[in-house]
Amino acid sequence: METTLNYEQYRQLMSGLLQQEKYQDIEAARLHPLVLAYIGDAYFTLFVRTRLLTFEQNKVRVLHDYDAKIVSAVMQAQAAFCLETEWTEQEQAVFRRGRNAKSTVPKSATVAEYRNSTGFEAVLGYLFLSEQFVRLGEVAEQAFVIISRKLTNNNEFYGGKK
Repeated sequence: METTLNYEQYRQLMSGLLQQEKYQDIEAARLHPLVLAYIGDAYFTLFVRTRLLTFEQNKVRVLHDYDAKIVSAVMQAQAAFCLETEWTEQEQAVFRRGRNAKSTVPKSATVAEYRNSTGFEAVLGYLFLSEQFVRLGEVAEQAFVIISRKLTNNNEFYGGKK
């Protein structure tokens, strides 16, 4: 299976992107869970980076180090574990689909952590694409607080464990 785009495929993709005004025709619940996770990952990364600006505005390296810890699969999996009981039935269904989706697992997390992280990101992607922005903000903020507390308790924000 070819995974790279040739020039003509790229041109068609780009012209289609420019003609599309918005993603409103997308039915979020029917998208592949890895696509939802792709969007959720982007959203959570931007959310965390923006949220970290309340603590630091000048040192990009410090922001990046904290951001990388917070959005890691290990930390997202722990947040998902804490939040899962508070999710709606639809969010739980999206989480399960994301968790069960097959993908390559990086060395930085266990299979279970990575799968749960993917489920968490799928929920965020689903909420974003279905334009449930208030709920999306609530879930992202709760996850940020859970992860921040865990990292602070483990002394990881202060140069402790890696």
